[in-house]
Amino acid sequence: MISDSEKPNNHPLIAFALGGGAAKGWAHIGMLSYLDEAGIKPELICGTSMGAVAGACYAAGKLDELKEFAFSMTKRRMFSFMDVRLGGGIIKGSHLVTELSKYFGDMHIEDLNIPFVAIATELATGHEIWLRDGKVVPAMRASFAMPGVFSPLDIDGRWLTDGALVNPIPVSVCRAFGARIVIAFGLTSAIYLTKNQNDDFYDQDLEGDKRGTMDMVKEVKQGLHKIKTSEPNIGTVTMASFNIMQDRIARTRLAGDPPDALITPNVEHIGAFEFDKAQELYDLGYEAAHKALPSILNAIRNVGV
Repeated sequence: MISDSEKPNNHPLIAFALGGGAAKGWAHIGMLSYLDEAGIKPELICGTSMGAVAGACYAAGKLDELKEFAFSMTKRRMFSFMDVRLGGGIIKGSHLVTELSKYFGDMHIEDLNIPFVAIATELATGHEIWLRDGKVVPAMRASFAMPGVFSPLDIDGRWLTDGALVNPIPVSVCRAFGARIVIAFGLTSAIYLTKNQNDDFYDQDLEGDKRGTMDMVKEVKQGLHKIKTSEPNIGTVTMASFNIMQDRIARTRLAGDPPDALITPNVEHIGAFEFDKAQELYDLGYEAAHKALPSILNAIRNVGV
């Protein structure tokens, strides 16, 4: 069942908001691993797209299994998961669902060790949907259904697609469920810090905004330059367009509802489908979480924990 309005009675102290980023989402494993080692434990996890996958695995105590799967990914194995078809997306996603089902089976979100919410978008209305009950695997699958790449998923009579269309980094969802401290895990180029990690990331002047835009344009150009033909193909155009949209939405939503601490690994040089770079992404995520620890501890001290 889908629930996008019900709220729990308890108010979590610390919540993690894990953003989308396709292959870059492997960095979530490193960030979560470091914070777990540092003793920073969430009482709520909200995830969008690949953030939903990593967040659900963490909430189920299966982060090590996800890490093992990510590290085993090669270009050859990557293609084995691409069940190409004609329809709502070029990839049906059944091979990925089969793999995820090995870890979760028929497990329900209500049975996870930590309360969890996956964010998706209803295709017919554009509404932001919060999946907080029902089976874990369909919730993850709906949340990462990137338009034009993965086909949308029908849950309870509603066709759902990627949550990054409406909420790339679900800080607002954590707030809606009463979290006092929200730690955001961001992978989009719009929020790469140009100042020290301990500075207020959302206190940006016009010059900072220009820098963010330049970073985004640079990322898109790097992707286009890999194409050998005179014109970018449909896959490149689709991915670049989605990234631009996601970046702008993330910037707007974080400006209006900033987290208490933000972890932003520098992953702009890695492409959206380079799933074979899990080791590098893990290391970048781990390092970024280490650098962000002072700001996280400061946020905790500010609420008197």
